[in-house]
Amino acid sequence: MSEQLLDTTSADTWRVDPLPPRVPTGLEVPKGAGPLRRLTALRQRHSLRGANARSVYEDARSPRRGFPVATTGQAAGFLGVLLRSRRAALVWTILLNVAAAGVGLVAPLLLGRLVDDVTAGGLGRSDVATMAGIITGLIVAQAVVTFGARRASAVFGYDLLAAAREEVVRIVLRLPLGHVEASGSGDLLTRITSDVGKMATAARWALPNLIVSVVLIGATVTAMAVNSWLLTLPMVGTALIMALGGRYYLARATAGYITESASYSVINSTTTETVEGARTVEALGLGGQRIGQLDEDTEVSAQAERYTMTLRNMLFAMVDSSFQLPLVGVVLLGIWGHSQGWVTIGQITTAALYVSQLQGPLDRVIAVLDHLQLGIVGTARLIGVAQLDDDRTPGESQPDGVKLTGSDLRFGYREGVDVLHGVDLDLRPGERLAVVGPSGSGKSTLGRLVAGINRPRTGDVTVGGVDVMDLPLDRLRTEVALVTQEHHVFMGSVRDNVVLARETSASDAEVQEALVTVGAWGWVSRLPDGLDAQLGHGKTALTPAQAQQVALARLIIADPHTLVLDEATSLIDPTSARSLEGSMSALLEGRAVIAIAHRLHTAHDADRIAVVDDGQIVELGPHQELLELDGQYARLWRAWRD
Repeated sequence: MSEQLLDTTSADTWRVDPLPPRVPTGLEVPKGAGPLRRLTALRQRHSLRGANARSVYEDARSPRRGFPVATTGQAAGFLGVLLRSRRAALVWTILLNVAAAGVGLVAPLLLGRLVDDVTAGGLGRSDVATMAGIITGLIVAQAVVTFGARRASAVFGYDLLAAAREEVVRIVLRLPLGHVEASGSGDLLTRITSDVGKMATAARWALPNLIVSVVLIGATVTAMAVNSWLLTLPMVGTALIMALGGRYYLARATAGYITESASYSVINSTTTETVEGARTVEALGLGGQRIGQLDEDTEVSAQAERYTMTLRNMLFAMVDSSFQLPLVGVVLLGIWGHSQGWVTIGQITTAALYVSQLQGPLDRVIAVLDHLQLGIVGTARLIGVAQLDDDRTPGESQPDGVKLTGSDLRFGYREGVDVLHGVDLDLRPGERLAVVGPSGSGKSTLGRLVAGINRPRTGDVTVGGVDVMDLPLDRLRTEVALVTQEHHVFMGSVRDNVVLARETSASDAEVQEALVTVGAWGWVSRLPDGLDAQLGHGKTALTPAQAQQVALARLIIADPHTLVLDEATSLIDPTSARSLEGSMSALLEGRAVIAIAHRLHTAHDADRIAVVDDGQIVELGPHQELLELDGQYARLWRAWRD
């Protein structure tokens, strides 16, 4: 997996660059150094180059780096589409917040006039009591309208979040499986967990609060201008400082947050690969190396986080100092204006109250600015996966028959390194073909090409004379289906899990027949609610074998004419697996089945056996014929029997 680090060679240029392979240089990162200095040291340590900020997106969106990242403009456009589809809710939210702001601005204005009237001696006690009652009523009204405004904002935010999450699910489900696996699990996992969380915070909290704060700030500044244009001038200094601070922050934050998010992907990949390959790590004594790699990944991530934290601290310090200037300016300018007869004491009081009211909205704007930036970056990474090119372009041709043929199949997961070397395959309709061979020989890769998961580098796989990569996925899965040793149980009933592939037309009788066929009806019938028993997290727990039985029943309901079983029964004990395969034989009559397995009893029962070694089919024929040949299959058979 490539890694990323922020280059800080210049105050005005930065980028995310891929780290070359880890080669120790002896450069020590100084302890106690600031984040920028530590990042610079790490940059020197890994020989990073600098480039302008635009290259952050150009480089991150490159397919060689795994999943691409959308630009800020594309992320904003995605958000704009969601907002336009909710114009009514957005307008209603803004109107309620304007009303709440308007009611809240009346009280300071009345207090200012009350001060002027009391100073002039034109009010009696009853008048003051009346004015106090009006102000109290306005405060209560403001509380009620503000509650309604915040409720509308929350509803709007959660609705926006739900729509965004649904769109993300649609994007993820349409990803080409070949690209997903080639890009590694860490990047996608980070995007659908950490980045979804950032997008959720932005949609649910930051965006509604931004609307509320902007409305309050605009209304308050307008009221200040109506009260006295002279006393509004101190706000100009605050606006200038905040604009400069915001510009400095926004110009640097995007690259920093992309780097930070990418570093999480690297850590997830390193951790996931280490855990999944724990046996290999232990067998080869690679524990120290993997820990060292994780430590270095974490160090890079920590420096990226320190960089973004430094940006936030600089922004907050700049803005916090600007909060004190308007109030001081109003007092000083008000004293001078009052001496000139331009403003009254009441106007100064009103302006001071308005400035105090502004501190809350301004604080929220700065707080949501950071979350919005995180949300934009998270959204850019999420919708960036939609920019992956499709690995297939469905054509108009329809299969004429069910015959499946593969010719001159060559494929590699890395450029220049093929796993399959010119494999030819002719699967007869209704035939049971067992594919056996040592681990790493290319058996599973062949199954993936047959099932249309990956496109071969050369050659093609056709079904009914049509290339499987030219068929729409929904049509392809009615022709050829792949079941691996990996399985998943979805939240829902047993019935829901089984009928996923044919939800609208599968009856309970068909579901029960499929479960009987795979040997699962016994334990399903004993569940308290039978087919209605709820599965998934926090519900009825299934053993790995039971979960695989559900997956096989799901496949039977899908009813493709060709099945590719890649170690499909590996998680079931040998006795149950053999029983399961035997019970499936009747249902599979007339269908072609490619069974990839290490358990050679599968091969014994097959019509033909293909022995794959080093990416080639080296032997092909029935069980007895291959035994008599006394070649590689015969040696595998004897070793397995012994």
